[in-house]
Amino acid sequence: MTTTEAGATAPSGKAESVQEVPDISNIQAPTDTEDVVSDGTGSADVVSREVEAGGIVTDHDRGIHGYHKQKAEHLKRLRRIEGQIRGLQRMVDEDVYCIDILTQVSASTKALQSFALQLLEEHLRHCVADAALKGGEEVDAKVEEATKAIGRLLRT
Repeated sequence: MTTTEAGATAPSGKAESVQEVPDISNIQAPTDTEDVVSDGTGSADVVSREVEAGGIVTDHDRGIHGYHKQKAEHLKRLRRIEGQIRGLQRMVDEDVYCIDILTQVSASTKALQSFALQLLEEHLRHCVADAALKGGEEVDAKVEEATKAIGRLLRT
């Protein structure tokens, strides 16, 4: 008999598949100054907050926005889009066929729309979620702000 990684014993000479168990020893439960915000995909973030005399202070109050964790990726993506726009300038300068330029315009537009949608999702998960923790008029203001942003995106 042999012992597998999971600690189960298996007869010698027989292959037994062992599903690796993720290490969860470093996961901490939220404290009384933190809340768990789920993204609907099974993963969750712990959002820190402080309670002061005037109410709850969240990450958003400290200037930390929803895109903060992905800032480097967002900047990289925007530089790629910037390269697409420069490619459009080059195409016009080189008198490239109209339809080829329009195809590139469409690709650039879709890239910007995709970026905007991701940024909106992060805004909802972080900024609106922080406002929901506070409650009151703050939630209404953030929902109205997000609704207007969605309206602007739909017009493009």
